[in-house]
Amino acid sequence: MGRMPGGMRFWWILLALFALNWFIVSQFPGEPERLDVPYTLFREQVTAGNVAEVTSRGDTIQGVFKREVTYPQGSDSSDTEFATERPAFADDELMQLLIDRDVEVNARPVEEGRSLLWTLLLSFGPVILIVALFVWLMRRAAGGAGGALSGLGRSRAKRYDATAQRVTFEDVAGIDEAEDELVEIVDFLKNPDRYRRLGAGIPRGVLLSGPPGTGKTLLARAVAGEADVPFFSLSASEFVEMIVGVGASRVRDLFAQAKAAAPAIIFIDELDAIGRARGGSASIGGNDEREQTLNQILTEMDGFSGSEGVIVLAATNRAEILDQALLRPGRFDRRVVVNPPDRDGRAAILRVHLRGVPLADDVSVEQLAQSTPGMVGADLRNLINEAALTAARREHERVRAGDFTDALERIVLGAERRIMISPAERERTAYHESGHALLGMLQPGADPVRKISIVPRGRALGVTFQAPDADRYGYGAEYLRGRIIGALGGRAAERVVFGDITTGAESDLEQVTNIARRMVGRWGMSEAVGPVSVLPGPDDQPMLFPGSPGTVSPRTQELIDAEVRRIVEECEDEAVRQLVEHRDRLEALARALLERETLDEADAYAVAGITRPVAPG
Repeated sequence: MGRMPGGMRFWWILLALFALNWFIVSQFPGEPERLDVPYTLFREQVTAGNVAEVTSRGDTIQGVFKREVTYPQGSDSSDTEFATERPAFADDELMQLLIDRDVEVNARPVEEGRSLLWTLLLSFGPVILIVALFVWLMRRAAGGAGGALSGLGRSRAKRYDATAQRVTFEDVAGIDEAEDELVEIVDFLKNPDRYRRLGAGIPRGVLLSGPPGTGKTLLARAVAGEADVPFFSLSASEFVEMIVGVGASRVRDLFAQAKAAAPAIIFIDELDAIGRARGGSASIGGNDEREQTLNQILTEMDGFSGSEGVIVLAATNRAEILDQALLRPGRFDRRVVVNPPDRDGRAAILRVHLRGVPLADDVSVEQLAQSTPGMVGADLRNLINEAALTAARREHERVRAGDFTDALERIVLGAERRIMISPAERERTAYHESGHALLGMLQPGADPVRKISIVPRGRALGVTFQAPDADRYGYGAEYLRGRIIGALGGRAAERVVFGDITTGAESDLEQVTNIARRMVGRWGMSEAVGPVSVLPGPDDQPMLFPGSPGTVSPRTQELIDAEVRRIVEECEDEAVRQLVEHRDRLEALARALLERETLDEADAYAVAGITRPVAPG
């Protein structure tokens, strides 16, 4: 026997609807409530002058008493409205009696209750309305293939057409290598016949990878702007919903829209949200929404013949965790790495973002680029905005070099805190920062000291800022040991001057431990461990179970810990030795800080009596 549609749940809902319908209908009685009285009682009331008006049709008489009448006697049934039936054999000249007693005889029809249409409407109307509402909601929520909800199954990609404000390669700077890689994509979208005539196929997908803020999204929009084609943009996380099948449905809808608008570009940001390598974890119920979405993307990209004129651009910060099926030829054929800009690149980026900013004569774009190593496009844009805000607060007509300096300090070092510290703690902070700065000046090849301050910023009571003159891409063992010595300078200064240490070196110890551990476990800078990498990198998956491949043995771990301790202790001894040897310079820096609170680069080197190293060519 077949299963009833909807199951028991459906019938319970239907029963509840009928109960609700019965309650509604019960609030509308079918017949008007009148007191049924005998005809003889009616005659008596007419004779007594207690009848105000009557209405009649045939032998049915309805009317209104002037005063309430109780019937039967002794009961609680009393009313002024009544109804009665005149016997067919009566011959009592009733009409004349009504006229004599001044009873109004109406021409209104007798009240007979609800009509058939009104009865049907009250009986079935509520149920019909509720069922119609359910049907409308279900149709609105009904999905396409796979049972996905239509509202959810549609792509949420934002479309940018050529008529909208466009981004071009003129708005992109500092990442010329990545830009050159995408010029061919633009040329194909503009002149596809040139490539098809020679049997060449354009890459179906281009993967942009690199650190956050380097301009991956900006590059993708510039490609669309240069090619003058529709640009469909969305984040990969917008594909995934709790309902299984929605992500795949959105992928189908997105590619269908792009093919209809071809030539077009699809841009998927943060691809790693759905493109992680599959099989890493078990999914609930054996059905993983993320994997279904990834499989649908792979299927859609496989369906490209090269003649549709649709190119998929994707961006990610973690290309190493993507599924290999995405990276094979035929999917994302071309991979473009967007690296942080060098000094010339930063200068170019600054010029782009400074187009609408009025600058004072003392602002040097090249000097700004030199003082911002490691910053990417987003950081530089934020720097310019902070400098403009600072200039506005100070009511400057133009943004000055001092505004940029203060903005850079605010971003790198943190905002100033207005807190009261005791003279003893202020003095200890001055010696602590002087120890950092002095060792930074004395260590060969160390990054130059740019600023020393004992003004509280962020979580720190003081700060020493060092930055290289040129971008560094590789670090030698001696440079790293110098970094450790400089970082331990504050703790060493406290030991030399006060004979004890405080908790102020907490972040310094974390920094030196991290550097020393990577020197030993990842960079092969320890003879005891040797030229092997025994610690996971920042992007490697952690080893959860002992004995799994790649797990560090307990003996090796002990050796790593011993080598890390040795390196840090040797560097601390060297820091103490140098500060004892140059105690006069340490005292001079501390006194200057207590007097001025902040020393810039030139003043710091002058107070310490050390010649500032010349920047390389």
